[in-house]
Amino acid sequence: MLKNLLLINGALRILVLSETHPGSVHDKRIADTTPYPLPAGSQRLQDVGFQALTLDGVDIIQPTKKPRGQELTRAPRASNRKISRRRVRIEHVNSRVKRCRRLKETIRVWKAGIRAMVMAIGCALHNFRVRLTPSWAPLV
Repeated sequence: MLKNLLLINGALRILVLSETHPGSVHDKRIADTTPYPLPAGSQRLQDVGFQALTLDGVDIIQPTKKPRGQELTRAPRASNRKISRRRVRIEHVNSRVKRCRRLKETIRVWKAGIRAMVMAIGCALHNFRVRLTPSWAPLV
């Protein structure tokens, strides 16, 4: 199993592709080794896997967890709904990258860098599609 992290902007273009990590590596550990070129004042939408990751001058948007044995009130539920609408768009980007069939199958070429290059090609094809297809509305 191979793992990469993607940094996607509001226009749904892939800005950063992390290094390819073999095996089961936690997302937070990969994020710690990947430099993020986010300017101060920007926002980063993240899930619970990145809970301890903070960047200076960057606002973090993360869903509110339900307290143990209790329910969320209306305001956090509405906020979580807004966040999930944005996250669905990001998951669509992930699925479009993996539309390249070679990324879904086992890559049996053992030469160094081939697997990472295939993922980079999939990301480049996604960015090419986004640029040519105006139907992909940016995140709000």
